[in-house]
Amino acid sequence: MSSRIPGFYRKSIAQRRAAAAACSGLPQEAFAAIDDGALPLEVADGMIENVIGTYALPFAVAVNFQIDGVDRLVPMVVEEPSVVAASSYAARMIRDSGGFVSTASAPVMLGQVQLVEVADVDRAVAALAEHRQELLTRARSSMRRLVERGGGPVDLTARILARPPGPDGGVVVVHLHVDCRDAMGANLINTLCEEMAWPLAELCQGRPGLRILSNLTDERTVTVRCRVAAASLAEQGSANDGARSASTRGAEVAEAVASASRFAELDPYRATTHNKGIMNGVDAVLLATGQDFRAVEAGAHAFAARSGVYRPLATWRLRGEGDAAELVGELTMPLAVGTVGGALHVHPGARLGLAICGATSANDLAAVVASAGLATNLAALRALATEGIQRGHMSLHARVLARAAGASGELLDRVAAELADSGDVRIECARQILHRLQASALER
Repeated sequence: MSSRIPGFYRKSIAQRRAAAAACSGLPQEAFAAIDDGALPLEVADGMIENVIGTYALPFAVAVNFQIDGVDRLVPMVVEEPSVVAASSYAARMIRDSGGFVSTASAPVMLGQVQLVEVADVDRAVAALAEHRQELLTRARSSMRRLVERGGGPVDLTARILARPPGPDGGVVVVHLHVDCRDAMGANLINTLCEEMAWPLAELCQGRPGLRILSNLTDERTVTVRCRVAAASLAEQGSANDGARSASTRGAEVAEAVASASRFAELDPYRATTHNKGIMNGVDAVLLATGQDFRAVEAGAHAFAARSGVYRPLATWRLRGEGDAAELVGELTMPLAVGTVGGALHVHPGARLGLAICGATSANDLAAVVASAGLATNLAALRALATEGIQRGHMSLHARVLARAAGASGELLDRVAAELADSGDVRIECARQILHRLQASALER
C-alpha cells in the first residue's frame, strides 16, 4: 500500500492507526505497544537504574516517504510541533521526483585501545603492522558468531598520539575496525577492546589505557539523495502573481533554498542550526526505533567538523532552468544503528517503530533515518525561504497551547486559529481567547 495518505493529519487516532496498519501490514493490535502503560514499570526498572516511573512522548508516523523505490511510513517520537508535518510535506514533494535514493557503507565501527608509557612509539607501530594478520585472527576468534554472519574484525590500524617524554609517556592508539552487521555494536566493540588490550600492550611494550568504541563512526556512513521539481516548491499563486507561473515561483524558492545551503557552507553559526533541522528528523526516528540517539548526535557533529571547520551535513543545489529546473539535495552522515540488540530486546514501542518502517537491516534503517533528516532539512529551508520559519511552526504550536489552556472539540480549532492569527502565541492569550469564546457561547 502507498505511504501517500492524503489528509492523514485530519483523521482520528483510530483512523490513523487503521491506515498505518494497512500500509505497514501490521495488525491493529500491534499498536497496543504504544498505548498508555505499554512499558510496564518492571520492564523499565530492568532497563536503567533508580526507576520511579516512565515518561511519555508523542509517537507519530510521517507519511509520503518513498525510499529506494519502497513506500514507507516513518515512525517519529518527538515533542516539537511541526517536525512530523514538515517531514511529511517535504516527502510528498520529493516522491513526485522519484523519492529518496540511498547508499550505505559497510556497517564498520571503530574500537580504540589506548596504549600509554610506550618507550619507542615508532617501533610499536611497526610491530603492530608486522603482526597485523595474527592480531586480526586472534580478534576474529573471539567474535566467531559475528564472523559466521559475515561480520567481525576487518582491519587493525595504529596512530602515534604522543612521543615521550610527557605525562603519559609515548601514546599509541590502536583502532580495531569491526563489521557489526545489523547490530549497533557498542557492547561487541567494548568487549573486544578489553580482550585485545593486554596482547596489544605487550607487543608494544606499553600499558593499556582506555578501551572503548569511538562514536565518530566515519566508516559507517549513509548518503541519501533526492530531487525536487522547482514547480513543486512554489507557494499557491495569488492575485498579485499575474503571469508568473508555478515553475517561475518555484525556481525562485529553489534558488533561495540553494542560497540558504551556501550560507550554511560558509558560516558555522548557520551550519549548526542547519544541522539541528536535520537532527529534528533523525533523532525522532532514532527514538521511535530504540536507537542510541546520543551516539548518533555526537558522531554527526564530529563528522560535520572533520575538516577543522563545522559544516552542514546536507547541501542543496539548483539544477536546470525553466520548467526543467529542480532542486538536488544530498546528505551524508555517520549512522550507527541496529535492528538487533539494545532496547529492541525489551521495549515494545521500539519494536513497533522498527516494524512500522519495515527496516530489515541496519543499513535499511539508516536509509530511513537519513531520509527523515533530509526531509526535515528541506522543509525548514523552504519555510525560511518563503513564509519564514515561524508561521507554520507557530500555527502548530498554537494548537498545543490551545489544548494546554483547556480547549477541546470545536473550540480547540477555533482557539488555535485565533491564537495563530493574533501573532501573540502565548498560553495566557490562549486562555483569554478560550474564556471569551466560552462566555460568548453561554450568552447565546
